[in-house]
Amino acid sequence: MIYQSDNISVVYIKPGIARFTFNAKGSVNKFDQQTLADCKSALTILHADKALQGVIFSSDKNAFIVGADITEFLTTFLQEEAQLVPWIKQASDIFDLAEDLPVPTISAINGFALGGGLEWALTSDYRVADTTAQIGLPEVKLGLMPGFGGTVRLPRLIGADNALEWITTGKQFKAEQAQKFAAIDAVVAPEKLQDSALSMLEDAIAGKLDWRKKRQAKLQPLKLNKTEATMCFSTAKGMVMAKAGKHYPAPMAAVQTIEAAAGMNRAEAVALENAGFAKLAKTDAATAQIGLFLNDQLIKGKAKKAAKTATKAVKSAAVIGAGIMGGGIAYQSALKGVPVVMKDIADKALDLGMTEATKLLTKQVERNKLDVQSMAKVIASITPTLNNDALKNADIVVEAVVENPKVKGAVLKEVEAIIANDAILTSNTSTISINALAANLTRPENFCGMHFFNPVHRMPLVEVIRGKDTSDETVAAVVAYAAKMGKSPIVVNDCPGFFVNRVLFPYFAGFSKLVLDGADFTQIDKVMEKQFGWPMGPAYLLDVVGLDTAYHCTDVMADGFPTRMAKLANDPVSAMYQAERYGQKNGLGFYAYSKDKKGRTKKDIDSTAVALLAKCTTKQQTFSAEDIIARTMIPMINETIRCLEEGIVATAAEADMGLIYGLGFPPFRGGPLRYADTLGLANFVALADSFAHLGEIYQVTDKTRAMAEAGQRFFPV
Repeated sequence: MIYQSDNISVVYIKPGIARFTFNAKGSVNKFDQQTLADCKSALTILHADKALQGVIFSSDKNAFIVGADITEFLTTFLQEEAQLVPWIKQASDIFDLAEDLPVPTISAINGFALGGGLEWALTSDYRVADTTAQIGLPEVKLGLMPGFGGTVRLPRLIGADNALEWITTGKQFKAEQAQKFAAIDAVVAPEKLQDSALSMLEDAIAGKLDWRKKRQAKLQPLKLNKTEATMCFSTAKGMVMAKAGKHYPAPMAAVQTIEAAAGMNRAEAVALENAGFAKLAKTDAATAQIGLFLNDQLIKGKAKKAAKTATKAVKSAAVIGAGIMGGGIAYQSALKGVPVVMKDIADKALDLGMTEATKLLTKQVERNKLDVQSMAKVIASITPTLNNDALKNADIVVEAVVENPKVKGAVLKEVEAIIANDAILTSNTSTISINALAANLTRPENFCGMHFFNPVHRMPLVEVIRGKDTSDETVAAVVAYAAKMGKSPIVVNDCPGFFVNRVLFPYFAGFSKLVLDGADFTQIDKVMEKQFGWPMGPAYLLDVVGLDTAYHCTDVMADGFPTRMAKLANDPVSAMYQAERYGQKNGLGFYAYSKDKKGRTKKDIDSTAVALLAKCTTKQQTFSAEDIIARTMIPMINETIRCLEEGIVATAAEADMGLIYGLGFPPFRGGPLRYADTLGLANFVALADSFAHLGEIYQVTDKTRAMAEAGQRFFPV
């Protein structure tokens, strides 16, 4: 034994050849502060070992190294930038120490080698991977760039163009793909990984492979002439700006760092990377995106716990209502391995549902994500039927008929009489009270809401709505089923609009008040898209949701919250609805919709809509971008806070993820509560108070005011 710790062991496996094995106590290997310290200790011993001839880096787990320990980041990043530079340098020095071993080295990669895991493998002279391996540098997805030498070693190994794509997109590559880029030297079957690594290392020791030349290339400047460098980095900057935009600084920072370091040796280039990493670590985008990762882990953890505790296993499902939504739910269930019956009262609807499922599967085949045989298998596991008897063996039923309480109530009562006593019944409703729908059921404990978002195959969120009689067993089973479908389930309690729609409609109300006060709806959309970062502005989103749907939902919200969400007089949404402008579904809403030459939907400003809205206001006026953002976002944030205070949603993390996964809230802002933290609660309260005269939706809760006065936050860091 050369070295042993809780995370690492180093032993001689043959005379002169050491195996440096990562084997942390947890389920995966990752670089936390202790592991890095252990690496430094082990490497120091190896540097002093005169008998050493070669080193194999490997893992005793199912994955090589999944990256750095992100749970340490937010606390560490509270330090000043000047303190962060030596912190990251201390870590990157350890990676340099690995690269500078006076003997040939090789990494034997199995499973994932991501972020710091790939950066460690890049320090070695050779890399052999098994067929399960996937590698990548996903730091930009956390608002960061590689910090352990990845921006230096990868470009010098696979070329600047390729490295820029890897780093700025954060993509993962399978072993065979990575080998084509020369990031991996060999790919072998899992059972041959260790032997192949040893054989390649022995060839390097024997001089059959020139390991010194391989290493030297990573220590020198990039081999680009002036013209090549100009073209390479100009192209990369253009692509990054087009895809990432101004709200995500990490990809551009990575390009600029690699460009500035192109003529430098390793020491100078790594120092530049250290400085760039520290600067990004202090950005709001990094704080938000790291927070999102941790929040997502919380949701996944709860889903895994539900799967373990659920007493009802969902092996077969049924969907009632076979339209676009029903077809999407059936597709998702079947795609993830749960066969599904799709029931409707009309052949035309069944055809529509099957057409939707087939269309989605065909796209998967076209994108090489599914083969034809797998597609056929998925289609075969969807059973369209007009017969209620087909529902009898379903473990779970998702009702997805028209959004009408009487119709849904009647369908649910009928279905409950058919299915098994222990079967779970759910309603895919967006606003109708689960408690009200449960009133006519004989087994309300087996009933809850299961709110999917449209389009089902794209939107990650499923709201699992607990009624007052819903059992814990039912909730656990539905959460587990949603997770099995590849969704991110969040459990919320019953109230008008549940969680996502409840906080959405005050946002719409803020928009409507702006229009009534004379704002141009196209300017509002432009500000909320370009400056705040929403994928769609409120007018565009209303058109996509459907102005008829929004009109009827406004009634539900007004009934539930009569003082805070009463219908506005002369409401623009009502004006559109009365004019039979329902949005994209009939081609006319705030905008007019048509198809371009490629069949894609495009929107245009419609003079009829402009004239219609002009009747809703007494005068036109221009608002600043700051006022537009404040007047739309304050109501949403306030309602999110109320939902958290009332226990509609359990945690700030789930609240933020609900709006990111359900509405497309800008990820770089982290969610409404993270955004409030970023503003500072005292600043948010002062801002809300300046608009409090506009109505109750702008007035903060007493608890929010108390938190602001106490200097508190929704998230610890």
